Parts: sequence; C-alpha cells; structure tokens
Amino acid sequence: MNDPRPALSPSLFALSIFYGGMVCIAGVLGNKQVALGPLAVEAGIFAFLLLVVTSSAVAELHGRHIANRLVQIGFVPLIASLLLSIVVLAIPASEEMDPARRDAFQMIMGGTPRIWLGGIIAYGVSQTLNVTIFSALKGKEGSQLLWLRAGVASVLSQIVDTLLFVMIAFYGVFPIGQLLLGQMLAKVVLSALLVPPVIYLLVAIGRRLDRA
Repeated sequence: MNDPRPALSPSLFALSIFYGGMVCIAGVLGNKQVALGPLAVEAGIFAFLLLVVTSSAVAELHGRHIANRLVQIGFVPLIASLLLSIVVLAIPASEEMDPARRDAFQMIMGGTPRIWLGGIIAYGVSQTLNVTIFSALKGKEGSQLLWLRAGVASVLSQIVDTLLFVMIAFYGVFPIGQLLLGQMLAKVVLSALLVPPVIYLLVAIGRRLDRA
C-alpha cells in the first residue's frame, strides 16, 4: 500500500536544517559584541536575521502555514540547547581542564533565567510576526517586490524582538535606553542591507533544489 503522506520537498528539508542550526548558534554568538561603525551590537544579530530571512523564504516557497510550523518546531532545538547547556554547566569540570578555559566556558555559556526566558519569548513572538507580516504583504494573489516584503517584515519583527528581549532580560538591572536604541538601529540598518540579497538567494536555491 502506498504511503498517502506527502513527501517533504528538498527545499523545505534544507531550509529547515539551516533554520535549526541558526536557532542553536544565535545564543552562543550573542556573547560577543561587535563594532559596526559607532554601534556596538551583539553578534547574535546575524543569526537572528538569517532566521528571519529563512522563515520568509519558506513562506514564499511553501506558504504561511508551513512557515509558522517551522517557527513552532524551532522551539525544540532552542529549548533543547538551553537545557543541555544547563546540564553541562552543572556537571563538574575535569581537573585536567585548563582553568582559564573552564572559567571562560562558564562565563560564556552561563545565563540567568530572565535571559533564557527573554530569548524564548522574543524568538516566538518576533518570528511569528515576521511570517505574518511577510505573508500579509504578499496577499492572496501573490506579489512582486520580494525584497521589500522581506525587508519590511524583518525590520518590524526585529524591533519587536529587541523590545521583548531587552525588557524581559535587563529591565531593572541597568538602564536600557541606549541598549534598545543601538540594537534597534543596528537591526534596521542590517535588515535593509542584508535581507534583500539573502532572501533572493535562499528562494533561488530552494526553487533550484525542488526542480532538481
């Protein structure tokens, strides 16, 4: 008897794997601040922008419902990586491990419940908002201007991402006004510069995989 379930398309398979990888690495990259002109931003912004572009590419190729499912499934590697980090941090380090490396690992991989909660909430809300805005701009009949739809969705969703994460993780700990302003400005600029070419690249790769 033939299996009635539809086969997973090559493009969705590839983009899903890439998406899961970006979910896991974003938090690790966020431990480094990089200088972008006058702005100092956490390097995780690059992985988050790739998450945004990937979910938009899936929405373009496979529709809003599939893109939202991708975002929902993304909670699995996100939460699993957080739990695994907690377990590894709780296990005593080997006495043979270099103390400098041990302390650096503890500092980089450690976090507070507020930071972890902020990351989970900001991820879910901002990624869902990105897919919603992108799909709404496309409309039922479809639309050209892929770069504009992806750029607008990225800018708005990343502003919300910054507001949620910074407010949940750091409100009351230290003044957050400059941090919010710097992160939002950086995400708006990077969305305008990076999202248009990358969305065309991912959609083109996806269509090529499906044709092959």
